[in-house]
Amino acid sequence: MAVVETFADAFPGRHYTALPDGRVRCDVCPRHCKLQDGQRGLCFVRARQDDAIVLTTYGRSSGFCVDPIEKKPLSHFLPGTPVLSFGTAGCNLTCSFCQNWDISKSRQLDRLLDQAPPERIAQAAAELGCRSVAFTYNDPVIFLEYAVDAAHACREVGLKSVAVTAGYIGPDARKDFFAPIDATNVDLKGFTERFYRKLCSAELQPVLETLEYLVHETDTWVEITTLLIPGENDGDEELRELSRWVVRQLGPDVPLHFSAFHPDYKMRDKERTPAATLQRARGIARDAGIHHVYTGNVHDEVGQSTFCPSCGEVVVGRDWYRLTKWNLGEQGSCGSCGTAIAGVFESRPGDWGPRRLPVRLGG
Repeated sequence: MAVVETFADAFPGRHYTALPDGRVRCDVCPRHCKLQDGQRGLCFVRARQDDAIVLTTYGRSSGFCVDPIEKKPLSHFLPGTPVLSFGTAGCNLTCSFCQNWDISKSRQLDRLLDQAPPERIAQAAAELGCRSVAFTYNDPVIFLEYAVDAAHACREVGLKSVAVTAGYIGPDARKDFFAPIDATNVDLKGFTERFYRKLCSAELQPVLETLEYLVHETDTWVEITTLLIPGENDGDEELRELSRWVVRQLGPDVPLHFSAFHPDYKMRDKERTPAATLQRARGIARDAGIHHVYTGNVHDEVGQSTFCPSCGEVVVGRDWYRLTKWNLGEQGSCGSCGTAIAGVFESRPGDWGPRRLPVRLGG
């Protein structure tokens, strides 16, 4: 007789459906994993126990670190401020180029050494002088219940919450997950179904639907990142189509980040992305009408600074994660011509800089 796995300290999950054949379907993401008792979904952290879906990593993290907000990357959300960042384990995508594979692909839950309930996370972030908490490193949609509770706890103490996600999430879960989220960076991995199927075992359309929902139906601040992989998603025509879609469906003020790939996980045969590729992509996106286009994972002060879309002056200068110029007036207007710059800005920038501060919250 087969042994059915049980899950100690499992937290009640949401967004699932009992099927006529006796299985239970997880509805958090478009994979719709259909599980027998004791089975885990592809993400590894959502599982079936009895007649329900449970989360097996609630309150447990792979570690906490205070980062610059620009590292998420977010360039138009509280620039220069520190953010308490954490993730758990697992992922609902199978990206062969994953840059955080040691966390997102982990099947060893004993690596989740830091335990902290949502209220402790919010308290620690406030004590550390952070302005926000980020759910990152692995995709937070798979630990939805933990992230949502932590975001609500942050609001109780006046802090913002940030989700760094691939946006691969179902319609009802999407509303639940993003309701308390103040800002998000969505990883738009490419702009073809072929890319998503071949390298992520996923689909592009649900990600586009997430982006449209966020921009048009929520108050969540949205930025987008695309990791450019040589020969896979860096062609001129694909970049033009992506950029035109952003302008047409989301608007020209949604910032777009192009980041450099480095060989990792199951894609070690590719070269690093040349800086020239990022600069070419930035030019294509700007020509398509996107106001704010950034380069990442390379040293490029021009490509990492924010420019006024009207007069062209630098309004926020950056050198890696260090702010070098601040030319924003009240409510985030250009200090030179008064044009409103889209984003969430305070009257003064933060001064956290490029520091990373690992912290322990629990045993």
